[in-house]
Amino acid sequence: MIPMILFNQVNKWYGEYQALTDLSAEIKSGEVVVICGPSGSGKSTLSRTVNRLEPIGQGQILFDGVDIHGTSTRLNQLRTRIGFVFQSFNLFPHISVIDNIMLSPAKVLGVKRSQARRHAVELLDRVGLANKANAYPAQLSGGQQQRVAIARALAMNPPVMLFDEPTSALDPEMVGEVLNVMRGLANEGMTMMCVTHEMNLAREVADTIWFMDEGRILEKAAPAAFFTAPRHPRAQRFLADLRQH
Repeated sequence: MIPMILFNQVNKWYGEYQALTDLSAEIKSGEVVVICGPSGSGKSTLSRTVNRLEPIGQGQILFDGVDIHGTSTRLNQLRTRIGFVFQSFNLFPHISVIDNIMLSPAKVLGVKRSQARRHAVELLDRVGLANKANAYPAQLSGGQQQRVAIARALAMNPPVMLFDEPTSALDPEMVGEVLNVMRGLANEGMTMMCVTHEMNLAREVADTIWFMDEGRILEKAAPAAFFTAPRHPRAQRFLADLRQH
């Protein structure tokens, strides 16, 4: 079975600075990979290469067998199949919650408005916000906005969801709301790649943890192994620092 996402010797530079170095890894269909590591380790850059928000310098990234950075790849079509949830929600402030969710299916996929609305109502129910359909983003808490952002990404029925620090802009009590939704997705078998500092999420939902530093994956392990007996000295130091805090 071909991996859902395959990184093959990926390199990425910003001018002189090398953000990703000879990175190779794969994510299987239905697998939840959580990427952790210190700030500036290349985690977010890696997640943003998957839907080509960041170009790469060398190497290859395949999504479901298609070369993401290939010249013949139809980018808009590719992005409809990869849900992306950002740190900063990125909802359209001037339209209601339900219109935020309906917009892409109606405009990009050509789904009838009535059908898009039905699906949006189901998704709002799924993220626990059925009563907020007609609210505007500014009327919602940060945790609610992020749950709407997840519903909006799911509206395209993507086979893969990417999360880039989905809880880092939230107050601590709102983090749990978003983690609950992500746990639900993981339990349903959604393929997920999640960059996070939230170690509870890593412990509870990850099938595999990738620990990154200086643009490389230094360790790949199941959560139990990673948290109890990390092998790489840099990972050991990272976890020791976390425990101190």
